[in-house]
Amino acid sequence: MSQSSTVEALDIRRFLPHSGVMVLLDLLLEAGPEDLWAEVTIRPDSMFCDAHGVPGWVGVEYMAQAIAAYAGYAAQLRNEAVKIGFLLGTRRYEANCSYFAIGSVLKVHVHRILQADNGIGSFECHIHAAGQQLANATVTVFQPADAAVFLEGSSE
Repeated sequence: MSQSSTVEALDIRRFLPHSGVMVLLDLLLEAGPEDLWAEVTIRPDSMFCDAHGVPGWVGVEYMAQAIAAYAGYAAQLRNEAVKIGFLLGTRRYEANCSYFAIGSVLKVHVHRILQADNGIGSFECHIHAAGQQLANATVTVFQPADAAVFLEGSSE
């Protein structure tokens, strides 16, 4: 964790456009101009959890929600509302485990590598637990200026 504003661990829900059980992360640990660290503890009642834990492919959604929290945190710093965004794609997702084990405390790190004026962004993402990297990917996202207008145009 580097060059970030350390925040007292905050409930991440206030920075996400998600609600209810669709919020998969627990805490915002640290945030800065280019980075965010989030945390999730894998519990038996965690979304997608089975007897083995949470499947490794869910790491993509952990990364996407950490990116959404990054955008929401930045919006709140500008006194703007948290807005929805869209996951466009994931490159080179590699998980070093089939499952995130029950009881694991995952640290999700997202680092902005590109932010275009048209709302497209790219982030280098990593998931760690107990000092070991469990997953990594490059995630591309899109946050339109007005999601309602964007969604109306996509239904034609």
